[in-house]
Amino acid sequence: MHSKCIFLPTANSTLFDQLGGQAAVEAAVDNFYRKVLKDDRVSHFFDAVDMDRQRAKQKAFLTMAFGGPHNYSGKDMRTGHAHLVARGLNDSHVDAIIELLGGTLRDMGVQEALIQQVAAIAESTRNDVLNR
Repeated sequence: MHSKCIFLPTANSTLFDQLGGQAAVEAAVDNFYRKVLKDDRVSHFFDAVDMDRQRAKQKAFLTMAFGGPHNYSGKDMRTGHAHLVARGLNDSHVDAIIELLGGTLRDMGVQEALIQQVAAIAESTRNDVLNR
């Protein structure tokens, strides 16, 4: 039986804090990529990717995007995904990624309101990711 930690947000707590901080982001990214690599809709985009490096970049990016420490030094969304757009990345793939991220967080017991905040942040990057 797993016990769940209940976090009671304060008025000034960040989404990063509400999700459970660095340990939660690290676990979520690891679980998320396990799902991504098994999903035929999007797994082919990661065929030649160094997944340890990818997970580290994603952890730093999401930590920053959720209001945690800013240690992300990667490319901007347009530059970082341009090669994938050239390979056919489109809205259906972004939808799949957002779906998989939400499923990952649900599996981890994250509250739906927080999952919706995460989805909104992911959605806010859509046009940049797709270079529109």
